[in-house]
Amino acid sequence: MNARVELPRFASIEKIIERLKPVEPVYVLHPGRFQAAAKRFLDSFPGDTLYAVKANPAPQVLDQVWSAGIRHFDTASLPEIELVRARFPDSICHFMAPVRSVGAAKAAFERFGVTDYVVDCDYELDKLLGEVKTPEKLRIFVRIATPLGGALLELSSKFGTTPEDAARLLKRVAEAGAAPCITFHVGSQCLSPFSYAQAVEMARRTAKLAGIEIAALDMGGGFPGPYPGNDVPPYHWYFDTIKEALATFGPSHPPVLCEPGRALIAEGLSLITQVILRKDDSLYLNDGVYGSFDELTLPGWTAGYHHKVYSLDARNRVLPLGGAEKPLRVYGPTCDTLDVLPRPLMLPGEIAAGDFIVFQDMGAYSVAIRTAFNGFYPDNWAVVGN
Repeated sequence: MNARVELPRFASIEKIIERLKPVEPVYVLHPGRFQAAAKRFLDSFPGDTLYAVKANPAPQVLDQVWSAGIRHFDTASLPEIELVRARFPDSICHFMAPVRSVGAAKAAFERFGVTDYVVDCDYELDKLLGEVKTPEKLRIFVRIATPLGGALLELSSKFGTTPEDAARLLKRVAEAGAAPCITFHVGSQCLSPFSYAQAVEMARRTAKLAGIEIAALDMGGGFPGPYPGNDVPPYHWYFDTIKEALATFGPSHPPVLCEPGRALIAEGLSLITQVILRKDDSLYLNDGVYGSFDELTLPGWTAGYHHKVYSLDARNRVLPLGGAEKPLRVYGPTCDTLDVLPRPLMLPGEIAAGDFIVFQDMGAYSVAIRTAFNGFYPDNWAVVGN
C-alpha cells in the first residue's frame, strides 16, 4: 500500500474499543510520540539521523517518521529504496546493507541517485565498483565489527571486519577514487552509552592505521527503545558520550550519521488484541508470534510490562479490568503449537473471552515481521491524538 489513506482518529484507545469493538487486531498510531522521539535525535545527535526502514516499513509509520522531520533513510534493499522514494521523492536514501543482490547497487545509483554504500569484504567492494563506474561519486563505508558490550542482541557475528582488514579496505576505497568512510553497529537495544565511545575509538584507530582521513562516520543503530524492565539510560547520555568520543579525532571530526530504528518508532505504536478463548490458565488471542509478537519471544522483552485490559459490560461500555493478576500462558490464533509466547504474562485473573488486551511500545519489528500464516494478517489501523 503506497497511496495515502485517511485513517480513523479517536480520542483514546478506549474510544476505539467502544466504537469499533474490534474482533481483529488494531495498530494504534500515536503521532505525538513519533514527534518526541524524532526531536530527541534531530535536536541532540551531532549529525544526520537516518530512519532504519527495516524496523517498520509500513507506509502509515513512514508517514509519521517523515512528519516528525526525518529526511534520511537507512535502506537495506532496492525494494526499501523504491518504497521510500515513491512515497517521499525528496528523501535521501542510504544503502547501508553490507551485502547486496547483484545489480542492486547499480539500480540504486542510476535510478535513485543513492551514493552511500557499505562493504566489509573484498568481494562486495569489487561488486560495487564493478556496478558503479563513477566511484568518485560514492561514499563507501567499511564496516568494523565491535564487541557486544551492553547490547541485548549482537550484530557483529554476521557483519563487520577487523580494524586491520578494514584499514586495508579503506585504502582500496581511496585508491578507487571513492570517499572512504567507516561504519559500525554496537548491537540492537544497546543499554550502555559507553559502547558507542568504544566503537568510535575503534573507528579512529582504524582510520589512523589506514593513514586516511575518513570522509564520514556512521554509528549505525542500537539506540534502545524505552521498554519497561530494560533499564534504558536517558538518551542524552548517549549523545553526550558520542560527542565526547568524537572529540578524540582532534580539532574537527568527520561528518557523522546514525541509523536508529526502534528508538524512533517503538513508542509510537500500540496494539489492541482480543481474547478469543480462555481455557484454564491459557489465553488464545487474535494475534500471535506469526503476526505482531515476534519480538516478544526475545529474552527479557516482556519483563516489566503492565498490560491494560478492558471489558465490555452489558451496556457495551468499556471498563478497565483490574483485580489480582496471575501468570497466564498466551497463545496466538494459528494451528501451530509454536505460536505461543515463551513466558506467561501477568494479567487480571478474571480475564475472559471477549476482553481486550492493549500492548504498548509495539512500533518496532511487529509490523515488519508479521506473516499471513493460516490466513491471519493484522492490518487494521487507527490514530489516537494529533
